[in-house]
Amino acid sequence: MKIAAITDDGKTISQHFGRAAYYLVLSVEGSQIVDRELREKLGHAQFHEEGHHENAGERHGFGPEADHRHGRMAEAIADCEAVLCRGMGMGAYESMKARNIHPVVTDISDIEEAAMALVNDQIVDHIEKLH
Repeated sequence: MKIAAITDDGKTISQHFGRAAYYLVLSVEGSQIVDRELREKLGHAQFHEEGHHENAGERHGFGPEADHRHGRMAEAIADCEAVLCRGMGMGAYESMKARNIHPVVTDISDIEEAAMALVNDQIVDHIEKLH
């Protein structure tokens, strides 16, 4: 199983999905982490240059343009079953689900601890932290 976590330092889960610079992808077999790979992640810093357009009546993070951006963010972790974060917009959350990547908003900051909690089905998805 491959689990991605958003991070800026390779150790802790970042607070906001769109602002994190990297994914740390953990490969887990049984109850052991057997591999770690730091991957670059697209986000607000790159998309800022493209401008931000929402159509009247669209919620922030939804619509074709937002979905396209979320898809580009998901490309780097298309081989992962889940993505761990500590904060995320509702649009990104729904976009990850639509791409068969299970998003989990956790209050656990340590990447390895959160990944093992997910593997052991002991993690809480704090959807109340979605915005």
